[in-house]
Amino acid sequence: MGKIILTGDRPTGRLHVGHYVGSLRRRVELQNSGEYDKTFIMIADAQALTDNFENPEKVRLNIIEVALDYLSCGLDPTKSTLFIQSQIQELCELTFYYMDLVTVSRLQRNPTVKAEIKMRDFEASIPVGFFTYPISQAADITAFKATTVPVGDDQLPMIEQTREIVRKFNSIYDEVLVEPDALLPDNEASMRLPGIDGKQKMSKSLGNCIYLSDTEEDVRAKVMDMYTDPLHIKVSDPGHIEGNTVFTYLDAFSKPEHFAEYMPDYAGLEELKEHYKKGGLGDVKIKRFLNSVLQEELAPIRARRAEFEKDIPAVYDILKEGSDVARETAANTLAEVKKAMKIDYFEDEELIRMQSEKYGKN
Repeated sequence: MGKIILTGDRPTGRLHVGHYVGSLRRRVELQNSGEYDKTFIMIADAQALTDNFENPEKVRLNIIEVALDYLSCGLDPTKSTLFIQSQIQELCELTFYYMDLVTVSRLQRNPTVKAEIKMRDFEASIPVGFFTYPISQAADITAFKATTVPVGDDQLPMIEQTREIVRKFNSIYDEVLVEPDALLPDNEASMRLPGIDGKQKMSKSLGNCIYLSDTEEDVRAKVMDMYTDPLHIKVSDPGHIEGNTVFTYLDAFSKPEHFAEYMPDYAGLEELKEHYKKGGLGDVKIKRFLNSVLQEELAPIRARRAEFEKDIPAVYDILKEGSDVARETAANTLAEVKKAMKIDYFEDEELIRMQSEKYGKN
């Protein structure tokens, strides 16, 4: 069996640079690496509806936003299958069967679920769909027999839950499902990029994001407004790197060639950090450098997005074709699951023959 990737995003808004360094940039690299036989990229609209059930139009309209961000970042529909979760009805059936393999207490212990429930203030009234979304995620992963799931470290409990479901199913029924491995970002700063205000999480609701589709001026304004070191008041003051958002972004985005181009007085990021820590380096200078770095990274993404925006029906066609391919794959897995569970009644010729012999004797 080959190596298969499954990953995706909830369509709750435009994607931001946190998504980019945390997953999108790596997905493109993996897609182009030649190491994987298949890559499935899912727009998880059904999952988004678990906590946006009263606002389906928000989810509906953001499908195209996510698709445009995918394509503009370099995800290639000739190399990766881009599809919409809700269009694959087999995922719902797999979720239903897997629910028998997981206890309520196990879901309640899932750290990711606990954190998400607290963040959304669901303690008093948790929608069942939201509470059980680790099971739905297991269905997503196993339907495509994914061997590799690129995630942030906060999603590791979800992958472990999937692995538990796979092991339990295979031990009870048959060796049908594949146990996936998580693939974490290789750059520590990319694992959880903070918001421009210095808060730990970059979030649309907090208004602290730099979006992939932001204009050049939007990006510049947000960078110049970034949280740095509140104790670094004068240029001569020693500065702190830890918790300084500008340096966190430089850790995630800067490359040696950026220094040669935009900051030739420094050999690299470590030398820049040392100067800042000693004092004598102003915040404005490093923000201007970061802006140059980000603009270089985002300019081709903006240009590709502008081209795709010219033909939106073609983007929907890509999603339709990808969903058709994804559904065929999921249907094959579902057929194997039902056979293992002995609920493929009409396809089981041996069952029909045995019953015919049994009752034919009467």
